[in-house]
Amino acid sequence: MFLADNNNSSGSLSTVMCCFPFVFSVPADIISTVEFNPTGELLATGDKGGRVVVFQREQESKNQPHRRGEYNVYSTFQSHEPEFDYLKSLEIEEKINKIRWLPQQNAAYFLLSTNDKTVKLWKVSERDKRPEGYNLKDEEGRIRDPTTITALRVPVLQPMDLMVEATPRRVFSNAHTYHINSISVNSDYETYMSTDDLRINLWNLEITNRSFNIVDIKPANMEMLTEVITAAEFQPSQCNTFVYSSSKGSIRLCDMRASALCDNHSKLFEEPEDPSNRSFFSEIISSISDVKFSHSGRYLMTRDYLTVKVWDLNMESKPLETYQVHDYLRSKLCSLYENDCIFDKFECVWNGSDSVIMTGSYNNFFRMFDRNTKRDVTLEASRENSKPRAILKPRKVCVGGKRRKDEISVDSLDFSKKILHSAWHPSENIIAVAATNNLYIFQDKVN
Repeated sequence: MFLADNNNSSGSLSTVMCCFPFVFSVPADIISTVEFNPTGELLATGDKGGRVVVFQREQESKNQPHRRGEYNVYSTFQSHEPEFDYLKSLEIEEKINKIRWLPQQNAAYFLLSTNDKTVKLWKVSERDKRPEGYNLKDEEGRIRDPTTITALRVPVLQPMDLMVEATPRRVFSNAHTYHINSISVNSDYETYMSTDDLRINLWNLEITNRSFNIVDIKPANMEMLTEVITAAEFQPSQCNTFVYSSSKGSIRLCDMRASALCDNHSKLFEEPEDPSNRSFFSEIISSISDVKFSHSGRYLMTRDYLTVKVWDLNMESKPLETYQVHDYLRSKLCSLYENDCIFDKFECVWNGSDSVIMTGSYNNFFRMFDRNTKRDVTLEASRENSKPRAILKPRKVCVGGKRRKDEISVDSLDFSKKILHSAWHPSENIIAVAATNNLYIFQDKVN
């Protein structure tokens, strides 16, 4: 996705922007997760109001070949409703924390969505025919008097306007005491895991009333609690292997063949802290907010508050690569702590070939790092530059001294505008970026 530019040694990214057909504009509709399906033909977003919006990619036409990259609304449905736990006197909000697609097996699509307590399996399917000619019902659905039936009719399917239906097929509930922060579908496509602050549960997609606890870090005395689980993911090709990250900055690799309860990890990935850099905020900014396996399964990518790190599964002692996302905020940690921004949880994503990684920042900036050329770029997702087919210009943040015309001062950054959630098309250079209640879709420049 990085394009060579002889006039710009730092690298630049040319994109065409396809904007969200409609814009969420109320607080409940702040986007809370973004996910492409395995083919990239569908894109799903979840929001704080419990809704899931599915977008479908436009099919290529001879008259308008540039429309191939555009996504339009395919289906919208209410996935979760607000609930109340009467035993704990606790409100359970409807916000969608994560969406994960299952591989397509037939004409229908399946996805998992979760709020803080309940995971649901949804089927999204099309219907363009309706049955007519029932024997026991009339055309309006009313039951007919059996004495009036004088002949046997064969029902037939009649064409109708295309309708997209979303129906809940499974509801997985009552298995988490704490808030679910991630879900991950296994490569066997029969099981998935759901993760909360202290436990990881393994589910069979066909069984809703039973799950297996595979990680439990809850101490006997909660006063002894020193860390919580922040994210977990299955290895993309080995169904027995998964990783989970912690608020202390460590990543544990577990093998379910070794033990049914994976409290003892197989590998521990942790970078020793430099004592000279230790401060009051060290533990907070070292907390890992996201962990992702590369598509090849060879590498791990983790995101903490200031950096993105790439780990080789064969080297536990230190990360293979470390990328500074917004190191200019190191001097602002005190004010970021006071306004709670220091606790923001940024996600990170790989491109389809694992050669470029992307993550979000503040001021609606998002960062891309090319692992091969070691070049990076900062881009902005905003309404101002969201005209179709507009080319994004790299942005730069000025830390001190004289500011150039095209730079923005670190003191001018808007911390209420942040890119927490993003997704990358599994095989093409198309990215989806959620900026509070707006969704932006960018792609490589097409002529």
